[in-house]
Amino acid sequence: MKKMSRRQWLKLSALAGTGVVLTACGAPTATTEAPKETAKPVEATATKAPEKPTDTTAPKAEVKPPIPYPEPNKIEVGGAEVKRLPISQIVTYKALPEYHQVPWLDKYVNDGTLPPVKDRLPKEPAVYMKTGMKDGIGVYGDLWRGFSACPTAGYNDMAGTTMGWFGIESYTSRYGALVKTGPLFRADQDIEPMPEVAKSWEWSDDGYVLTLHLIEGAKWSDGVPFTADDVMFTWEGYILDDNVNAPRHQDAWSWEGKPATMEKVDDYTVKITFPVQKPLDVFYLMNEDNFHVMPAHQLKPLHPKWSTKDPKPTYKDFADALPPDKLPLVTLGPWVITEYKTDELMIMRRNPYYWKVDEEGNQLPYFDEIQYRKGPSGIGRDLCTIAGDCDHMNLENPSTFVEAMTQAQSPDAKYTVTWGPETLGYYISFNYSLGVGVQNDRDKAVRELFRDLRFRQALSYAVDRDGIAQSIMKGPFLRGWAGGLYPGAPDFDRESVVYYPYDPESAKILLAEIGLKDTNNDGVLEWTSGPMAGQSVVLQLLASQDAKETQSVAEALVNQWGAVGIKINMKVIDSATHSDVDNAGTWDMSADRGGQAFALPFTNVTALAPITKTFNWHREGDQPRQMMDFEQSLVDLVNEYRKTFDSEGRKKIMFQYNNIFTKNVYNLGVFVGRYGLGLAKRVKNVPDGTPVFMYTWVEDAILLDTLWTPVDQQLKQNRPETIPVYK
Repeated sequence: MKKMSRRQWLKLSALAGTGVVLTACGAPTATTEAPKETAKPVEATATKAPEKPTDTTAPKAEVKPPIPYPEPNKIEVGGAEVKRLPISQIVTYKALPEYHQVPWLDKYVNDGTLPPVKDRLPKEPAVYMKTGMKDGIGVYGDLWRGFSACPTAGYNDMAGTTMGWFGIESYTSRYGALVKTGPLFRADQDIEPMPEVAKSWEWSDDGYVLTLHLIEGAKWSDGVPFTADDVMFTWEGYILDDNVNAPRHQDAWSWEGKPATMEKVDDYTVKITFPVQKPLDVFYLMNEDNFHVMPAHQLKPLHPKWSTKDPKPTYKDFADALPPDKLPLVTLGPWVITEYKTDELMIMRRNPYYWKVDEEGNQLPYFDEIQYRKGPSGIGRDLCTIAGDCDHMNLENPSTFVEAMTQAQSPDAKYTVTWGPETLGYYISFNYSLGVGVQNDRDKAVRELFRDLRFRQALSYAVDRDGIAQSIMKGPFLRGWAGGLYPGAPDFDRESVVYYPYDPESAKILLAEIGLKDTNNDGVLEWTSGPMAGQSVVLQLLASQDAKETQSVAEALVNQWGAVGIKINMKVIDSATHSDVDNAGTWDMSADRGGQAFALPFTNVTALAPITKTFNWHREGDQPRQMMDFEQSLVDLVNEYRKTFDSEGRKKIMFQYNNIFTKNVYNLGVFVGRYGLGLAKRVKNVPDGTPVFMYTWVEDAILLDTLWTPVDQQLKQNRPETIPVYK
């Protein structure tokens, strides 16, 4: 394994400028970070402000009105046009006359370690079509070299345990989702997903029942048959069990306040019954981010509901049931994690039971091995790819953009870079909950401030968005952003944006109207009434240790908000601590990178408004949360949206949504830019125009199992001609 010299690393680190880093560690997710709770509603287009106290010392100037949101910067970003196809020209399910395997597996069949390849495949395997392959049928061999900056805590990822992000989950567990949405960027329609372990489905005549037909005869990587029992275990043991930290729970699977139900029909059929007709967002609750099927034969005996152990395992025991050293992983994915050296190296080998083939009957994947280096920071992936020692980088850290683009122009560069639309957004989220995490008078007073529109407007007026963007990266790549939908979102309309200009004097006027004054001339405003009267307004702003670009944003706001009298204590925490703080509600504000819900809202409607109890900006505790009027308007719009299949109808709803969102500064957008995709030149079958982050992250978009490398460019593997061995 080739390593980068210290001199190379130091050189590239210096060229990277500020050294600011952004990683996907702790994302979830994707995703996307769900919004946090809100306060009592206002009208659909405006928020009711509290009565304005008389203040004879307030400045005499007036608050500046919003301004039109600027047109996007004119830049040439390169990249090829996406070739859109019907899903049936990308993948189908059918039996083929014969099947083939990588030749070195023959010895394992001959000595009885493995059954013949035809007996390891389903009755009708998934078949990737040549029409959907940019470079056609591939050849076997080679390894893919990845990089992760997140610790691997374990492998029970549907229980909220991180496997390490940076694509690790995508190469293994997520190829066992009910449906697949990542590749839809190149489909000729935008809602219906690609099949995955559910190979087909149909709606009942009345639209209330969805019947899913599963692959028949597939096996887990340890040879145990896959059946509907695995799907039902995932539903009952993760989705329906609120004690398990699953990506989505039953409240996400509810419409008009009523939950959906799932039942087993037979070993290869399940059906879901809904309280409404054909909810469009159900497919995005079943996708690779939210419902990848877990092996019941391995995990059900470890679940507190079904375990016969004495004493029974706790839910913490269950989340930790698959520790990093419990290998090989049991998976439906194309590769199996077989080795892990803590914070250093992870190795995955091909899954001999993988259930997909190409059109000529060659069992996938083409790559034999996946290798992951581990490092402390996401910038390591960029530097590793630039140096030619890694095969892929998501350019999401603007401080490395210039160096990545510059080095890509070199004749001997081993990678290329393409750029997507404006969907890379950084924002500030506010904690609106009046119950969750409120421990004293100070916490209550802070939450009340956040729920006052004038306070959020004041913070917005005090942010020099373009100044922050240019301090991170000079040039046209980054610009100010109001929050809400990304400018690169298909449903974005510039006219929907309410954009407050940078004007500290307007901020000061609004703060004075609220009744905040600097009573002791120390430059910090104080409350002048209530239990906190005389106390300074000091707010905590969280930033991510892993996503270091959030630190640049937070550092800038310490100064800019300090200039209008709001003292900010910035605190940098790691992803695990961030999750704990979110769940407990013990935070004020957070600098975040947005998820894909603000690019394609139908992919994650529960991240748009407080529909679920765990909506992060406004969590619900033991008592019902007190919704703000505008929040209720957003909830109503999102509930209407998730039942609307008509694309023009969805656009109209999103116009209203974005107008209310930005007018009320639901979150405070700071800047927006573009993701860049850096890929090794030797790798074939990456579709033109592949986005870094649209339906899901790129690792779930490019069909990893179809990637291949010409024989003369293949690299030496770490564990050649080996397969997972289960005890």
